[in-house]
Amino acid sequence: MPSRHPKRAFLESIGALHLHPEHVRARLFVRHRFFDPLDKVQVKYEMLRAHALDGQHVTTATREFGLSRETFYVTLRDFQAFGVVGLTDEKRGRRGPLKLTPDAVRWVETLLRAHPELSGQEIAQRLAAEQGIDVHRRTIERLLAARVKKNR
Repeated sequence: MPSRHPKRAFLESIGALHLHPEHVRARLFVRHRFFDPLDKVQVKYEMLRAHALDGQHVTTATREFGLSRETFYVTLRDFQAFGVVGLTDEKRGRRGPLKLTPDAVRWVETLLRAHPELSGQEIAQRLAAEQGIDVHRRTIERLLAARVKKNR
């Protein structure tokens, strides 16, 4: 059932919806409508700000903002590394192998159907020799592991 609140639906769609806004007890969020406890990115930012600028102890900040100490330290590390984007729960980094195009993956799968006994190293060597695509054996092994997992 779709939410009647567009902001809530948007936050949920981008993975920024705070699942427990009732745990946020910080005065800013209680007193001012500008601060939205549903917005997990805003909650995380304000938690870091309260610690860095207001001098709140980590334990106090995490209790006030309804998050764990582990979340605080992960959020701090990600904020220092990525800025505001680090406050999202989105996984950072590349998504999948760069050199294995869909055509290369199909080639590997065809080769495997014909020769299921081949190792990741042997497949990588044949891929380089026959298709001109040089990948590490671990790339092939990850592809094979994902294939097995998908077939379960």
